[in-house]
Amino acid sequence: MSLLSILRLPKFAENIIAVQYTLQVKNYAVEKKKVKAQEKIILPVEKDVNKLLNYVCGSNIYKEGEDVKLKPDSEYPEWLWKIRTEPLKLSDLDPNTKQYWRYIRKQALIKNNKFKRTQRF
Repeated sequence: MSLLSILRLPKFAENIIAVQYTLQVKNYAVEKKKVKAQEKIILPVEKDVNKLLNYVCGSNIYKEGEDVKLKPDSEYPEWLWKIRTEPLKLSDLDPNTKQYWRYIRKQALIKNNKFKRTQRF
């Protein structure tokens, strides 16, 4: 061994100790604990027609009290009735907008991911 390699040896040993210490501290070597599956809570379905028409069922999170009562349509803001409920279509978008190109990119990613899922290797 040359003198130069002997001088480098302690630095190499320090790195090994640091790596071992890091593995122990960050628990990389410890087995992962198994998580127990929680039981699903089944909520009762409201079947009373009058209650479904007059109240927002499930809006009361407290043990006491009742659900929020629905108001007439005139008391809600106008923009609420203009919210789009169906998914976007490419024909509805303008090609000069960023939203159009994001939509195209998203559809291409979905298509590529579906294609890769069908490949064996």
